[in-house]
Amino acid sequence: MSDAKYTDRELAHIRKVIETALLTAQDALPVITLKRLFADEPPASVLNDQLEALQGEWGGKGVELVRLASGWRFRARLEMQPYLDRLQPEKPPRYSRAVMETLAIVAYRQPVTRGEIEEIRGVTVSSAIVQTLKERGWLEVLGHKDVPGRPELLGTTAQFLDDLGLAKLGELPPLMELQGLVLPETATE
Repeated sequence: MSDAKYTDRELAHIRKVIETALLTAQDALPVITLKRLFADEPPASVLNDQLEALQGEWGGKGVELVRLASGWRFRARLEMQPYLDRLQPEKPPRYSRAVMETLAIVAYRQPVTRGEIEEIRGVTVSSAIVQTLKERGWLEVLGHKDVPGRPELLGTTAQFLDDLGLAKLGELPPLMELQGLVLPETATE
């Protein structure tokens, strides 16, 4: 069914149900999940049209509706973050240069093995670094390379993209923009 087969009142109801679900959800919701909100599931095209309409309705407010890798969600606009930070004064975790370099290599070169990361970085990659990124939900094993030893092929996850507010890898910023997020090297790395 296309939008033309729905009345304005039915489309407004669909939009209201979607809005409520997204505002109360803890995680991003994909269209396939949003379809289950309705007894007579509307087609994805209708839901996508209503999601785009909702985006427009929320334009200019402190909260925006965004499409991420794992689905749609509401989030605070970037310019509102300084105000929200006052409610939770603890700072988000900052990662060392070694962790950020490893993550960047995986994000921009995936799938990649630990040996390939070490070759690019020029230093050994600690198992703890890879484990930290896996535990954070940012890296996963995509398979194994068909070479002796069958090393893991690492790649980023939808959670990584969601945490960065991105829908796909192509939206990653240029590598130079990541420099402000790293801490100086310490002797423990």
